[in-house]
Amino acid sequence: MQPLISIIMGSTSDLPVMEKAAKFLDEMEVPFEINALSAHRTPSEVEAFAQGAAARGLKVIIAGAGMAAALPGVIAASTTLPVIGVPIKGMLDGLDALLSIVQMPPGIPVATVGVNGAQNAAILALEMLALSDADLAERLCRHKSGLKNKIVKANEALAAEQYKYKTN
Repeated sequence: MQPLISIIMGSTSDLPVMEKAAKFLDEMEVPFEINALSAHRTPSEVEAFAQGAAARGLKVIIAGAGMAAALPGVIAASTTLPVIGVPIKGMLDGLDALLSIVQMPPGIPVATVGVNGAQNAAILALEMLALSDADLAERLCRHKSGLKNKIVKANEALAAEQYKYKTN
């Protein structure tokens, strides 16, 4: 299988967050790769990865990082592929990482999801790919319908709950 999406994290300590993206991509049957590369500890490897990503057939990169959170921006600086940044909660409840990823200079965009939002990053990546893949678009549509059904069932369960002063 040729990976379409690459999940990159600053270190394997980020895996508990980033595996949510991996699990969703697996569930949606989309080939991906997952690696740890550090913008600060392995900068030449990050640059080589980013520069060669498109030639290897990758379509979207999901990059997660905490604290200084330079990884998504460093990758975006060396590729024309879309990069989705996942700020990882560390210090300051992840606000430091969020601001580091969001505040990119003109010409180096990084799409950014919420703190620890790796699953949303995977969904966004698939929405990008689904623009030219009808089968994937249909799988995403089914997934979103499932989200609706989950809330409908939850609301039905709430209706059955009994409280002395509940009016519905």
